[in-house]
Amino acid sequence: MKLRKITTIVDEVLTEGGATVDPVARTAVVAAVIENPWKGQGFVQQLNTGIDDIAPQLGKLLAPRVMEALGSPLEAYGKAAIVGLNGEIEHGSGLIHTLKFGNFFRDAASASTLLPAVEKRGPAGIVFDIPLKHFTDATIRSHHQSLEVRIPDAPHADEILVALAGASQGRPKQRLADLSTEQ
Repeated sequence: MKLRKITTIVDEVLTEGGATVDPVARTAVVAAVIENPWKGQGFVQQLNTGIDDIAPQLGKLLAPRVMEALGSPLEAYGKAAIVGLNGEIEHGSGLIHTLKFGNFFRDAASASTLLPAVEKRGPAGIVFDIPLKHFTDATIRSHHQSLEVRIPDAPHADEILVALAGASQGRPKQRLADLSTEQ
């Protein structure tokens, strides 16, 4: 894996709608920008070799960094793969939609649900939203949220940006009724 950079973003919401958020709602995103392992190869039918080699390295690198940056127990999480313009969305999807990647985060957070994801192709500086869901029950609506992310110089045309995100709680001051009230 050829790693160019790692970017960490931490956000703390102290008030929402004029009301104090206590405890403070923290979110953290850690993004790795790597060279696309399939760059310059044209259409590659079998992506398994690159996936098997790189996905676990990314999971090992990113999962503990998100947990550390969050600085409190995780309650919601998500992932992203943004592929530079010379790559295929399937390149990013292959790296993040495997247990060889996601299980590092699930294990670090003692989580059990699948990680919601965004995959996208675009130029350096593209804005993308990482969807988050509750880490043990994806039906808990208070934790359905998204984080807007932008890394100004990534991904380059032959790179892939892979990110993990976590939240210490659901949306600040959420007031939606539990899903079970609609059944």
